[in-house]
Amino acid sequence: MRSRLLTGLALVAAFCLGWSVRGEQDVVSAQAARKPIMMTRIYTGTDGLTHSEQVEMKLTPNGTSTMKATGVEFSSRPAAPAGDWHTGPRRQFVITLSGRAELEVANGQKVPIEAGNINLIEDTTGKGHITHNIADRIVVTIPLEDQTVTHTATTK
Repeated sequence: MRSRLLTGLALVAAFCLGWSVRGEQDVVSAQAARKPIMMTRIYTGTDGLTHSEQVEMKLTPNGTSTMKATGVEFSSRPAAPAGDWHTGPRRQFVITLSGRAELEVANGQKVPIEAGNINLIEDTTGKGHITHNIADRIVVTIPLEDQTVTHTATTK
């Protein structure tokens, strides 16, 4: 009976050790093939109209990006009809945690917003954009200090 117990414990220990080694290999693999952080940049073009582009956030080799912010605001935004044209009140990130929305920019282009989307709002001048909260949204707004955000434009 005691030998069965020791054998069972040895098997459990071997399984845990094997699982631990496999987990460490998965972490190393994930770090080597790190997924880029993508965001939608909403900006005013030279034509005075708001445009959007998908951009990749530049990261340090350890996978981070630091920017100076002036605060953090959490808000709940109810579903509602589309509002009027407006500009962003300042350069800011708007990160949607839940819900759905749509931004309309120049030429009627619609930018879908879903949970997990990061939007960099930079259209603080010009005609602006229209926001339509399709489903109740919870968002985090992070106003940025006056500095340039490093990003690389990518094609959709």
